[in-house]
Amino acid sequence: MHTPATLVRGGTSKCWLFSQVHVPTDRSELEKLLVAAYGSTDPVVLDGVGGATPTTSKAAVVGASPEPGVDVDYLFAQVGIGTGTVEWTSNCGNCATGIALYAVAKGLVPITGDHTRVVMRNRNTGAVLEGTVDTVGGVVHEFGDQTVPGTRAGGVAVGLTFLSPAGGTTGSLLPTGRAAEELRAGAGTLRAGAEELPLGTPEQQRVTMVDAGAPVVLVDAHSAGRTGAGTPDQLRADVPWLRVVRHTAAPLMGLLEPGAAPGDAVPKVGLVGPAVPYTTTLGEPVAAEDYDVSVRMLSMNAPHPAIGLTSAVAVATASLLKGSVVSRAVDGPGASDGGWLRLGTPAGVVAVRCSDVHDGVPDRVTVQRAARLLADARIYVPEPGVRKAPEPGRISPRTAGLQPSVPG
Repeated sequence: MHTPATLVRGGTSKCWLFSQVHVPTDRSELEKLLVAAYGSTDPVVLDGVGGATPTTSKAAVVGASPEPGVDVDYLFAQVGIGTGTVEWTSNCGNCATGIALYAVAKGLVPITGDHTRVVMRNRNTGAVLEGTVDTVGGVVHEFGDQTVPGTRAGGVAVGLTFLSPAGGTTGSLLPTGRAAEELRAGAGTLRAGAEELPLGTPEQQRVTMVDAGAPVVLVDAHSAGRTGAGTPDQLRADVPWLRVVRHTAAPLMGLLEPGAAPGDAVPKVGLVGPAVPYTTTLGEPVAAEDYDVSVRMLSMNAPHPAIGLTSAVAVATASLLKGSVVSRAVDGPGASDGGWLRLGTPAGVVAVRCSDVHDGVPDRVTVQRAARLLADARIYVPEPGVRKAPEPGRISPRTAGLQPSVPG
C-alpha cells in the first residue's frame, strides 16, 4: 500500500504532513500506518521515512477545519524511535510553522497579498495558532532567506503566534498555583528496568511548573549545580535526573492519573539560568549581553538542538511571573508587553515576544520562524503481517549467492 505525503521543514524540525483524506480516521489504525511508514520499530529507523532524532521524527494530519474562525485543523504525532509507538498528547510549534506554509501551498487558505494569515487548531491540545506566511507578489515561494538558529539554511518567513496560550492543557497557567516551588525529585539513583542510573544532583530543586504553549517544568540551573548554558553532551548526561523531575512534576500538574505510568513527552522539562558567554553548536560565540536567559530543554529523552516553540512560549510567559525561576534568572520580569525576550539556546538566540498582556498573562506570544516544502512523495507502507523479519543469522535463499565468501 502507499499514501501521499509532503515533507516540510518548519524551523528546526522536519515533519511529514498527511492530508486527512488519505489516512485512517481511527487513531489506532493511523498509529499502525505511521509506525510502519517511519520504520519506528528500528532504533535507526533505516527502513522507513522517519528521522533518527526526535526533531526529525514528527508527523501531522492536516485538513480544513469546521470550526468558525479557524482555517485548518492538525493532529500532531511524535513518532517513537525504536519503540514502535506514537505519542499523541503534545504540540509542535516548529511543525505548525511548516503546516502554515503547506496550507497556503495546497490551497487550503487563499493567498491575500504579500502576507497570508493562516489560523490553525492543534487537535491534540486545542491550542490555536496564527501563522503569517510570506507570500510577496501574491505567490507561494519555494525558497526564502529567513533563517533561524540551528541551521544556516534559509526558508520562507513565517511569523508564528500562539493565541491565548495559558492553561491550554491543564486549565491553568500555574497548575500548582505557585510561580516557583521546591520539588523533591528523589536522590541517588533512577531505576530504568533492571538498570540503576546515578542521578548526580541534589534531591531538591527550585522549579516553575507552567502551562503556556505546553505544560513545562523549568528547573533553576543554579539550584541543581548547573549553569543552564551547558553543551548538548553535558545536558545528555543530565537526562536521567531530568526525567525524574518530569515524572515527579506530572501528577502535581494534573497530567498523570494516580497509578498510571509516566510518559516522556509532557511535561516538557529543561534548565534555565542567567545569561553567560557560550559557543553555539555551529561554533559561533555568544556574549552574555546578547541575550537574556539561558535555556536547555529536552526533546523526549534527548537534548533539544535549539528549543521547541511551545517551550519557548512557556519560558517567555514564565518570565512575566514575579518569583518564577525565569524571572529570577533575568533579574526581574522578562518580556514586557510587546517586548522581546531573548533565549540563549544551544543553536543560538531565539527571540520571543509577549503582547496583549493582562494581569501578567499574554494573549499573544510570537516567534519569527522559517519553513520550506521539501518534497511531495508517495510513501510505500508494508501491510501489517505481510513482511516478517528474518530469523537472526539466517540468509535468504534469494540473496545467498550474493554473500561474500569468508576465508576458512
